[in-house]
Amino acid sequence: MKNVFPIFLLSAQVVLAQDIAQKLDAATKNLMNSSGAVSSNLSFYVSDENGNFLYEYQGNKGLSTASTQKIFTAAAALEVLGKNYTYKTTASYSGTVSNGNLNGNLFISSNGDPTLGSWRYEGYKPENFRQKLIEAVKKSGIKKISGDLVIDDSYFDHQTVPGGWPWDDLGNYYGAGVWGVNWRENQFDINMNGTEFKSFSYPLEGVKWLNDLKSGGSSDQSLIFTAPHSDVALINGTLPSKLVTVSGATPNPPLQLGVEAKQWLKESGIDFSGKVITNSQLEIEGGKPQEMPVNKIVLTYESPALEKIIYWFLRKSINLYGETLVKTLGKEKKGNPSFKSGVAYLKEFWKSKGINPVMINFADGSGLSPQNYVSAKAEVQALLYAKKQPWFEAYYDGFPTQDNGIKMKSGTMRDTKSYAGFHTSKDGKKYVFSIIINNFQGSGGAELQKILNVLK
Repeated sequence: MKNVFPIFLLSAQVVLAQDIAQKLDAATKNLMNSSGAVSSNLSFYVSDENGNFLYEYQGNKGLSTASTQKIFTAAAALEVLGKNYTYKTTASYSGTVSNGNLNGNLFISSNGDPTLGSWRYEGYKPENFRQKLIEAVKKSGIKKISGDLVIDDSYFDHQTVPGGWPWDDLGNYYGAGVWGVNWRENQFDINMNGTEFKSFSYPLEGVKWLNDLKSGGSSDQSLIFTAPHSDVALINGTLPSKLVTVSGATPNPPLQLGVEAKQWLKESGIDFSGKVITNSQLEIEGGKPQEMPVNKIVLTYESPALEKIIYWFLRKSINLYGETLVKTLGKEKKGNPSFKSGVAYLKEFWKSKGINPVMINFADGSGLSPQNYVSAKAEVQALLYAKKQPWFEAYYDGFPTQDNGIKMKSGTMRDTKSYAGFHTSKDGKKYVFSIIINNFQGSGGAELQKILNVLK
């Protein structure tokens, strides 16, 4: 008799799993039989928290992921770099200081800190970096700079955006590129009144505008077109006839920081009449980049810890963070900061964790490229792996919580919708799931939600 209860409990669990699987199958088939799904593809996979299979619909099929791609990048970064990893920005000088006069150049360099000047972190905002920089320069005895301000943006290679990103995205805030020196998340905001420019969040250096905007509609349907190092930007589409804010990608963040830093120096009473130059611009003009002196460092400025960066990366789906992490992984693990190197390492990492490499055809670290192809099963495997790691709490905390209690990362691009995450049902059963749909004619959000409601 003593074995009856365990057998009964196991039988009840099997019946419950079968019932849920049947309901999921009915909801999935209802979606795929709808008029909007005539030419769509779906990859769907569900397991319990221990990895026991529950349900799948083409779980091995690789589809374009949108932002659920970020779950792979975030987990790999936490494991490889560590949750306490920080980026560093340094200031130093060349030449000598005599009677307060710097007979040389002032340098600012970074290893790609994506949070430098971000508004998201208390104590790490633009004014905080400004204060630390000016204090450090003054403490070193510098009252006048006879040379130039050199922004050393050479830590990464020159390619700032991954290949395969759509041209429609590059000039907009979510398409901001990755530089050796990033500033204000490489984003600027424009306050628009209808089609008229009213003000910028900060003076954008060296950019001229073409304005093809039209008035119409009730929401922002505008696009900004520009590219790295460009001095021209086009804005078109439609905007409502009221005050709205449009956000774009800064064409040259290192230069932008340099121009602002020059103004800080002047405002703080440090005499500086030289020019602002970046190492990339020196190369464009046929010169040689200037190496930052490492023996005359006046400031080392650290970013927030990686666990805090991962929180915002997942919570607000910041593409800049994902691509910076990819470049950082490439630099740290392969000695090559290119996107190609970082993406290759990311794939090697997950292959070593048991994921079939043909199900993780990565193109970037954020999911913005439509050339990412990943299966729902691979996403579930990645989440299950993360759940067993000591850094999981920092990872899990970044997943947005939905109204129905599901903790999940979502992804949206043109004709792509995806969800991946964790859910505890009303009876306490814990599930891990991923669902990706491509080419559904309509938003797909409401239809996919009907499927996820079964897990409740």
